[in-house]
Amino acid sequence: MKALILAAGYATRLYPLTKKYPKPLLEIKGRPIINYIIDRLGAVAAINEIYVVTNSKFIRFFRSWVKSIKSSKKIVLVDDLTKNNQDRLGAIGDINFTISRKKIQDDLLVIGGDNLFSGSLNSFLNSAKKDLPAVNIGLYRLKQKKDASRYGVAKLDKHKKVISFEEKPKHPQSCLVAMCLYFIPKDCLGLITEYTQDNKNKIDATGGYIAWLKDRADVYGYIFKGSWFDIGDYKYLNAAKEKFA
Repeated sequence: MKALILAAGYATRLYPLTKKYPKPLLEIKGRPIINYIIDRLGAVAAINEIYVVTNSKFIRFFRSWVKSIKSSKKIVLVDDLTKNNQDRLGAIGDINFTISRKKIQDDLLVIGGDNLFSGSLNSFLNSAKKDLPAVNIGLYRLKQKKDASRYGVAKLDKHKKVISFEEKPKHPQSCLVAMCLYFIPKDCLGLITEYTQDNKNKIDATGGYIAWLKDRADVYGYIFKGSWFDIGDYKYLNAAKEKFA
């Protein structure tokens, strides 16, 4: 199994902090955000390689970082060749770029590079294996339904199959939101390319892809417990600095 950390965004909502520095390398409790993700991936025996996709503007920072990180897994940096927010590939575009550039043919675990969570990836993957060949997505249950409007919102049936998915709805149908955490079995990798080749589809937000995918393949949701912080703006960055453990 391969893992892919999405770290090619330009984090404009955190300007000026991230105008010249990548968000995944911002520190929480004295460590870069991405280090916590590496820790989680290091605990998964099935993963033999970790790709970190970034951009031409920030790759020099990741080159310095990768020399300092201690990991039991091989870490490979991927430059998506973009230089600014206007020409960014977007999350799905970066997944497709990495799959193509690195010729990935294995099961793939994808994680957003600003994703702080305390739940177990092994529990998530063990659940995903029971659902093969379906795609599995990580979900988190918010306390307030109104807060779900910031995210992709999922609705599950009694078997935890995704039956509805909306990106940032004004009136969320549930408190279950997507964490930018996906297990994509190798047999489903081709659907990423199919989605990106349709110019009508938005390749920036992953939520659009999940909404599209659920009508073409089985998609199941796994609800994480513990804490989760999506570092999208200063409010949530400060909350993570204060509460993440």
